[in-house]
Amino acid sequence: MYSEMVASGELIRNDADSRQRAGADGLGLHAVQLAGREASAMRKAAEIVAAEGADVIDINMGCPAKKVVGGLSGSALMRDLDQALRLIEATIAGAGSVPVTLKMRLGWDRSSLNAPDLAVRAEGAGVRLVTVHGRTRDQFYTGEADWPAIAAVSRAVTIPVVANGDLQSVADLSSMLHASEADAAMIGRGACGRPWFPALVGGHLDCNQMQQSFADLAVSHYDSMLEFYGEQAGLRHARKHLGWYLDRWEAAAASRLASDRAELMRATDPALVRARLRSLLGAAILSDVEPDLSASLRQAA
Repeated sequence: MYSEMVASGELIRNDADSRQRAGADGLGLHAVQLAGREASAMRKAAEIVAAEGADVIDINMGCPAKKVVGGLSGSALMRDLDQALRLIEATIAGAGSVPVTLKMRLGWDRSSLNAPDLAVRAEGAGVRLVTVHGRTRDQFYTGEADWPAIAAVSRAVTIPVVANGDLQSVADLSSMLHASEADAAMIGRGACGRPWFPALVGGHLDCNQMQQSFADLAVSHYDSMLEFYGEQAGLRHARKHLGWYLDRWEAAAASRLASDRAELMRATDPALVRARLRSLLGAAILSDVEPDLSASLRQAA
């Protein structure tokens, strides 16, 4: 289980939210993703999460967000590979025996597709695996992920390469792996509003799970966020996830009223949110909103 991105500077200042994001959840192997611009902070942050039991430390050099890039971290580091290497070396030094991996993009823009160069340097420093999102920073999430461009990284290094970007269906998996020549695939936005999707792609959903109530799943996820973040912060975090669930339902049913959605997004009473979710999503099961699940159920029958 990967953590959310954790800012190294905030973590070493003992920021409560950063500590919470970096904490293990007891669900299995635990990877913590660190981001930062200062080698000393990255080393200290790696020491902290390694001491607290992280199984893997991942370095984020792929986030395209303006706030992150403006702080000279995330994908901004693809414009300065020497600095990127210093951060990688510092993180590995702080991690001790904990393996360090790296997340990146193809480059800053189409004129600087330097992911293969960064991957080679990272491998030389001791990084154990690299994940490449098939877009440049300038693209953000527009256009299509360029899976064939990831193949240049796969050919440049001997460590495992993970392809990322636009994996939206079971059929996409084989196409992505073939085009990218990668060893594995990472799911990102494809799991938004469909947390069952990674298990579906991995072939780990049985027929009973495929027929789980969509409303029950959404409410359970909502309650888990309230429990993890606390009610006030949990309500804020939950809204984007509720929106993704409704998007999934709208795509399947095409019968949602904007006023109902707006009411749900504004609600501050957890009991009202639960009731409204159950009312809106009705008796739908997962296979009603996931074409790949419907196909699997037909095959099982």
